[in-house]
Amino acid sequence: MRTRSSLEYTIPRRRNCRRSRHRQEAIPLILDPIPMADDRPMAEQLQAPTGGFESAIVVPIINAQNFELKSSLINLVQNRIFRGGNDEEPHAHIRHFESITNNQRYPDVPNTTIKLLLFPFSLDGVAKTWLDKEPPNSILTWDDLVSKFINFFFPPSKTTNLRNEITNFRQIAQESFSEAWERFKELLRKCPHHGFSLMHQLDTFYNSLSYNDQDSLNSAAGGNFLYKSPTEGLQIIENKAKVRCSRNAVMRASTNAPPSSSTSSSSNFEFQQMAAALEDKMTLTFRNEMNEMKNMMKALVPTPPLPIKSRLRKVYHLW
Repeated sequence: MRTRSSLEYTIPRRRNCRRSRHRQEAIPLILDPIPMADDRPMAEQLQAPTGGFESAIVVPIINAQNFELKSSLINLVQNRIFRGGNDEEPHAHIRHFESITNNQRYPDVPNTTIKLLLFPFSLDGVAKTWLDKEPPNSILTWDDLVSKFINFFFPPSKTTNLRNEITNFRQIAQESFSEAWERFKELLRKCPHHGFSLMHQLDTFYNSLSYNDQDSLNSAAGGNFLYKSPTEGLQIIENKAKVRCSRNAVMRASTNAPPSSSTSSSSNFEFQQMAAALEDKMTLTFRNEMNEMKNMMKALVPTPPLPIKSRLRKVYHLW
């Protein structure tokens, strides 16, 4: 029989963990100083600030003594101003600007520093406003300036439109071979980053030509033009375009030359005589060919049989 003592059990006592009390240090309260009242006159306080209008272009320190931009150089740059119009080409402006500034040499002055100093003089209108709106001290190098200038005035949408024009190029009616080639090269020049290979360019131009110009180009290539390499094809097109341009120039000069002297009048008379003789020869050749064709047609047409009466008369006559 179990007793009460056997049923008892000891309850474990909880340990009293002494908690370490952290002493809270007093944090000093920092208060902003109360702004002092501006006792300046209101007219002075309402004036526009005169600072904070630094240029976007950071020009490096020039160590050369007595350095200054010549007015003749500034005028030369300003002869071709870029205003930011839709018909203006930023790549062409950069090429023209560098063609002027690349030849400028000053002792102890880098050429890129001269470009940074001169470039604002070549801008006006929308382009000048663009440069003024750039954050101060945001353009540190010449490459940085060219990159921001091109990306602003030649956005990706313009690149897409020019690429589409190149891909869909077609020769216009009554347009000569040389004129079409110059117009095609102008599109390529407007978008120097078009990404088309030389083979793609020549294939696009060849397929855009009329049938007569394609045959003429094939004849100049001695067969199918597309069988040539891209380098050979480009040379053939350039030579053909130069020949056409020279012929057109001679014809325009001969037709537009004023008969002011005896030599010019005599040369015009000789030219007219040559033209008339050539026309007569072509007319005679055409007539001979037409007569030969008529004779051939007559030989091909069978002779119709004689009627019965005419045949009886012929037999009776023989008797």
